[in-house]
Amino acid sequence: METKKKGFPVAFWTCAASEIFERLAYYLGRSLILIFVTATVATGGLGLSDTTAANMQSNLTAFSYLLPLLGGIVVDHYIGAKYTTPVGMLIAGAGYFVGGISTSATGVYIMIFLVSAGLALFKNGPIIGRVITDKDQMDPAFSMRYTLVNVGAFIGTFLVGILYKDVFAKDGVLGFAPCFKLAALAMVLGALWYVFVCWRFLGDVGKRPFNKTKTAEELEMDKDREKKEGSKKEPLTKTEKKRIGAILVAAIFSIIFWIFWYLGYLPVYYYWAENMNWVVAGYEVPSTWFDAANSMFCVILGPITAMLWRKLAARPQGDMSIFRKTAIGIGIIGIGYIFFAVIDIMRGNNKASVLWLIIFAGLLTLGEMFFSPLGHSFISKYSPSRYLAVMMSMWGFATFIAAKSYGPVYGILFGGNIPFKVACFIVAGISFVAAVIMVAMDKPLAKLVED
Repeated sequence: METKKKGFPVAFWTCAASEIFERLAYYLGRSLILIFVTATVATGGLGLSDTTAANMQSNLTAFSYLLPLLGGIVVDHYIGAKYTTPVGMLIAGAGYFVGGISTSATGVYIMIFLVSAGLALFKNGPIIGRVITDKDQMDPAFSMRYTLVNVGAFIGTFLVGILYKDVFAKDGVLGFAPCFKLAALAMVLGALWYVFVCWRFLGDVGKRPFNKTKTAEELEMDKDREKKEGSKKEPLTKTEKKRIGAILVAAIFSIIFWIFWYLGYLPVYYYWAENMNWVVAGYEVPSTWFDAANSMFCVILGPITAMLWRKLAARPQGDMSIFRKTAIGIGIIGIGYIFFAVIDIMRGNNKASVLWLIIFAGLLTLGEMFFSPLGHSFISKYSPSRYLAVMMSMWGFATFIAAKSYGPVYGILFGGNIPFKVACFIVAGISFVAAVIMVAMDKPLAKLVED
């Protein structure tokens, strides 16, 4: 499938739009868990502790990134991602429906399992990585995809704050069940969109396992091997091994990034819940709107960063490497924590305005845009086709490690033994050190991915 010079193919837009349905459901459900689990039984919740709620949300985040490793093996070797993706959406939809009828922790854990299993088969990212064939288009394409991802995330996180406590609430019972069922409906609609719209434009992309479809570059490598060795050899070439190594190194640094990124959310729900004034113009702002602010900034910054990557790629020296961009992203996260510390110092014994969180959300998102959407782009450019989905899932596995780690890290840094502002400076310092290391390793790592 050819990629146009001045635009992306229709298949890219239709597939990227399917992410709206998936992320709307995911963020609606993920944001609601913290509130649903801790709300009293009388108000429709489960009446459990905030620690239990945090662990449940952490498990949903973690396993929705871990199980895709198994799904990656499936689409790389056995079934085309074109077919597994809508099936995965239906399985995840069943999970959210279970959440809508849950009256105990068991029901929530069943929901977490089904949603994670469904997302394991949702392989839209690798498909987009093969719809776009021009490497110079990869970073802009995945940045635009990230915009559409966050359109869904924004709708989900913005709506949930209104729906559960205003629209669906009745006689003192909050509307948790209808919200989870709405997430289930979004996934069913997404599956229908994929089958009846995306399939029309995908052609053969994703029809067969990725190990049976090679890129033009890989076919050229096969020709070179045939000339040098007299036959095509299936084992990985030296270049392919180096590229896999570079992907794994980038994934390791992504663990640091995502630990600090996820960590930034917990003070919003806990420390700042008590030390900020959440009433603006007489309206109490739902805490889930912080997630919505992050998604809104992603939507705004997606096209801007896409244009930036295009301009950088057009330079004689080419674009910045993924490693340098990652360093900038981690550094920006560090600046965000310094901002948190400054707010805490300036407020003294008073409560700060919740509007300050808009700036922190902006910094968190800016760091994210220099990093998160480019990971799949980097893998699409350099991963051997036979391991494409697994390598993308390995990127997700790094997020799984981060998701399972940020809770304990929060307990160590922000659990009460260390002053809040001091803990923020510690995180910022580690972020800056990691950024400097990434810059120092930039050239050696960049050499690994080029022939």
